[in-house]
Amino acid sequence: MTDALSRRALLGAGAATAAAVAAGCAPRATTAVNKADAAGAVPLSTATASPTPAKPPATMIGDGSTSDTGSQPHQPVPVPLEPGQRPPQFVVFSWDGAGELDNKLFSRFRTLAKEHNASMTFFLSGIYTLPEGKKDLYRPPQHRIGASDIGYLQDGHIRETLTQIGAAWLDGHEIGTHFNGHFCGPSGGGRWSPEEWDSEIQQAMDFVMNWRTNTGFTDLPPLPFDYRKELIGGRTPCLEGQRALLPTAAARGWKYDSSGPGGLQVWPQKFQNGALWDMPLQSIPFPGHSFQVLSMDYNIMYNQSGDNTKGNPVLQDSWQRQARDAYLAGFDRAYSTNRAPMYIGNHFEQWNGGIYMNAVEEVLRTIADKPEVRLVSFRQLVQWLEVQDPAVLRKLQTLGPGEAPAGGWSAFLGTGAGR
Repeated sequence: MTDALSRRALLGAGAATAAAVAAGCAPRATTAVNKADAAGAVPLSTATASPTPAKPPATMIGDGSTSDTGSQPHQPVPVPLEPGQRPPQFVVFSWDGAGELDNKLFSRFRTLAKEHNASMTFFLSGIYTLPEGKKDLYRPPQHRIGASDIGYLQDGHIRETLTQIGAAWLDGHEIGTHFNGHFCGPSGGGRWSPEEWDSEIQQAMDFVMNWRTNTGFTDLPPLPFDYRKELIGGRTPCLEGQRALLPTAAARGWKYDSSGPGGLQVWPQKFQNGALWDMPLQSIPFPGHSFQVLSMDYNIMYNQSGDNTKGNPVLQDSWQRQARDAYLAGFDRAYSTNRAPMYIGNHFEQWNGGIYMNAVEEVLRTIADKPEVRLVSFRQLVQWLEVQDPAVLRKLQTLGPGEAPAGGWSAFLGTGAGR
């Protein structure tokens, strides 16, 4: 049941392998202005978030595993920046796998998000909705039928996962995909063709949209979204296979991909002939080291205890502080300079005594209420980017990591500055 990641593509920049050199809060009525810069930031929206209906009207899809309940609740309306206005600081907390196990981490972070008016992205592994007794339905590319490098969930955990996924969507979170069998390395997704990635995506969608038939559960409500419309992006296992995935993602009308093996803290740009936004996990400062680390719990863990997920208990408190401080250093670098969106990747795991879950919770609590911070899903970030003046985005994209705009935001993005 562990979403165990291959270290091959997920090492920190200072590790032996060089493969890695992942506004959500509902709109606020007012936005605080930094007194050091008279140019204020616009909120993600000036509208009021739509309420969650107690029992949304539903149009059943297929066998009733999913349903169309209309517009997703708690979605901010994106608005373009005004000339000279400072961008919000977007932060995306994302989760790979997204299964609810006995540790109740999914529900823990849903509760935390509610407390801080935050949205997140949950990259669901499709087989987490498929019972092991039905694993022959899964035909992974280049592997035997039913094979998987992560475990199938027990029936009780499938039920809990389905409950959390439906509730998360109603809370305003995004449901993306982490695909299915989590194959990495020499026999993993890095060797798959665009056609094989298309098969993997379709199977993930089929498992989500047919869980009622596959599980036999009749006492759970349908998921309140049409996954064919909801699914606009994902993250590949071990950050492998992006090159072959992109043509398939573009053909399916996806809006972004978060499978890059490490990027800089800069404003995102489109790739795949302008079809998709590139939103890779980022290299962030790693306290106590001269190198940077990928903004993901696994990478930080690997640079602390290697493959050992139960490292020295004596060191775990210091490791937790180091993980927290790494995320905060990355946040501060963007927040105080170029305002590039920050992406943080996580897993619902208790590695090294759960210190990475504690660290990311502390980070969220620390930054959530800072002026102009927006805790968003990837979907919400894409929507904001796509209503901006392309000339303004081009100006933002010229700023390097830790580079503040010359002359301040008012001069940098003032009338005519980006045109």
